[in-house]
Amino acid sequence: MESIGKKKPRRPRRSFTPEFKAEIVDLCRRGDRSVGQVAKDFELTETAVRDWVKQAEADGGERNGLTSSERGELAASRRENRRLREDVDVLKRATAFFAKETR
Repeated sequence: MESIGKKKPRRPRRSFTPEFKAEIVDLCRRGDRSVGQVAKDFELTETAVRDWVKQAEADGGERNGLTSSERGELAASRRENRRLREDVDVLKRATAFFAKETR
């Protein structure tokens, strides 16, 4: 009764090298084991492994979607766009401030 509403403690976020991800994808593609079994064997989430397989297929042109390099470029463009919007906002406020001072 007390366990209702209690969540399992989250495991700290881990990061994996591209080489490790490629090895896991290769294991899944071989067909010896299912994605779920590979995930279980390496103590990974099945969702993460499926995402890695999908991304590898997109990178290889086997699936529609953004490649890893396109995703990186998109993220960089969004960061730059956000920075430029902030710069414009600062300039607008400065213009308003100096326009008020000159009156």
